[in-house]
Formats: sequence, C-alpha cells, structure tokens
Amino acid sequence: MDSHPAAAPISRSLFFLSIVYGGMVCIAGVLGNKQVALGPIAVEAGIFAFLLLVVVSSTVAEVHGRGLANRLVLIGFVPLLMSMLLSWLVWLLPASPEMQPANRDAIQLILGATWRIWLGGIFAYGISQVLNVTIFDALKRGQGRLLWLRAGIASVLSQIVDTLIFVTVAFYGVFPIGELLVGQMIAKVVLSIALVPALIYLFVGLARRLDRKPMNA
Repeated sequence: MDSHPAAAPISRSLFFLSIVYGGMVCIAGVLGNKQVALGPIAVEAGIFAFLLLVVVSSTVAEVHGRGLANRLVLIGFVPLLMSMLLSWLVWLLPASPEMQPANRDAIQLILGATWRIWLGGIFAYGISQVLNVTIFDALKRGQGRLLWLRAGIASVLSQIVDTLIFVTVAFYGVFPIGELLVGQMIAKVVLSIALVPALIYLFVGLARRLDRKPMNA
C-alpha cells in the first residue's frame, strides 16, 4: 500500500503561465539588443517580452491571487540569473576556429553585456514586476470589473519605473540619459496602452478555459 499522500492537482493555467513567464524572462535580454522602429516610435525589442511578463503576472493575480503572482515574480529570478550566468560562461569560452568571424563578433557583443546592464536588468525586473502585481490587485474592486483598465494602468506605471531604474543603473554617468529616458518611457506607455488591454483578456480567458479540468502531477 502506498503510504505517500495523493498529489494535489496542479492547475493547468498556472503550469502554462509559469512556462511562458520563465521563457519571457530569459529571452527579454536577448531581444533587447535590437531597436525596432514602429512608425515614429523607436524602442528596444525586449519590451515585447516585458509586456508579456506584465500580462502573465497580472493574469496569475486575477485568476490565482496576488500571493501566487508575487511568488511567480520571485521564482522568475531563477531563470533570469541562470540565463545571465550561462551567457557569461559562453562569452568566456573560446569560439570554434570554424565559426565565421562576423557571427563570432556579433554573438560576443550580445553576450558580453557589462555588469551594470546585468544589474540594472535584475533590479528593474524585480521592482517593476512586483509593482505591476501590486497596482493591478489594488485596483480590483468587487467582482474585478474593468480588467482592461486595471491591466493598462498597472502596465504603464510599472514600465515607467522599469525604464527609470534600468537606464539609470545601466547608463548613468556613461552618457546623458535624459533623452533616452523620455523616449523609452513614451514608447513603452504607448505600447502598454495599445497591447496590454487586449492581451489580458486573451490570457485570462485562456487560463480559465485551461482550468476547467485539473491536471494531476
């Protein structure tokens, strides 16, 4: 007779959202190496991954509660730090002589971020994501109406803080950062308003659909 207690059912939505969240934490730094032009707006491409992080953490807060959302943000430091350490290790290892010089130089440039950029990324991630969950949950009243508005406000404010922390830590003293700060904040606010309200309905709807049946471990 098995003496071990039966495993508690695992929420399908939490399982799915956690995987998406961990992947976005890892890829955001890579995407951030490219600036994209969206009409008159120029923004580093990592914003798309960060907006998905905002949406996923807000979805977890909406469906599973603020406590689990904050725990997800905390656990997100694990893939973030592991990806940074692996990037540093691969940067240190010698490239194969068969590798094309252009590819070698490009990947070394991407992987060889300064300690200030890494540190800025860590602080910006932790503070902005916790702030997003806090604001999103604090705006919830009664049955949690106006989901799109709560998500949009939380995203806008957290992205402003994210930009302020990251740019200041990573580049203050290296070059004047005022223009960069203003430009990135405007771009992230516009993208938050344009994308987050629709995405939050998509993810919350998907999460509730996935949870119609529990998934056993």
